[in-house]
Amino acid sequence: MYVKTIICLANSRKPPSGRCIAGKEFEGNKVGKWVRPVSARPGHEVSEEERRYENGIRAQLLDIVSVPLIHVAPFDHQVENHVLDDTFCWTKTGTANWTQVVSCVDAFDPAFWGNSQSTFHGQNDKVAEAKAIRTGSSLKLIHVSDLEVVVHVEGGYRGTPGRRRVRGRFTLNNTPYLLSVTDPKIEEAYLLRSDGKYPVGDAALCVSLVEVWNGFAFRVIASLITQQRCAQINGH
Repeated sequence: MYVKTIICLANSRKPPSGRCIAGKEFEGNKVGKWVRPVSARPGHEVSEEERRYENGIRAQLLDIVSVPLIHVAPFDHQVENHVLDDTFCWTKTGTANWTQVVSCVDAFDPAFWGNSQSTFHGQNDKVAEAKAIRTGSSLKLIHVSDLEVVVHVEGGYRGTPGRRRVRGRFTLNNTPYLLSVTDPKIEEAYLLRSDGKYPVGDAALCVSLVEVWNGFAFRVIASLITQQRCAQINGH
């Protein structure tokens, strides 16, 4: 067993009933590599129990948390995966502020953002399996100035019933993107609103290239972080 301390930069929903937790190593205010703790189950999701601290509170976005791990377990393009040790509790050591979040922003990586295709409802939000495996990473933190949240009904896949969805529209390196939002608190907040387009502007986004499904890996916004949200989480 070994322990890595990370800033939690993603705490998104992951089927069947768990979370995708990911963050960057953070030791002595120094930012390191991406780490995604995963379970040994086939879906790799982190359960509610597995992300619980000794006091019963569950790990949340922006927590600075020490996670017990067993071994590195890269899976296709998700090279950041480490299998968690579910016999030990996680430990919270602090909460990240906006300055610390911005310090985690990644440089533009053409390999990650290239080879884009679009789903019916999205834009530049999917990558073919063969090309996804060559990206060399599956997580990026970006800082955008033109984020817009879109809420509307989307038709289901192959005739399944339509559902209201939340997406994020932004521009990166002069390329437009429209990605599904899997940040549960952001989804909940915007689904309470009417269908429409909501300007956000300045934001940090954790973009994840999720596991392959039907021959494609899909880019999603695993977290949406603003200065205001940071202040709220930090109790200011």
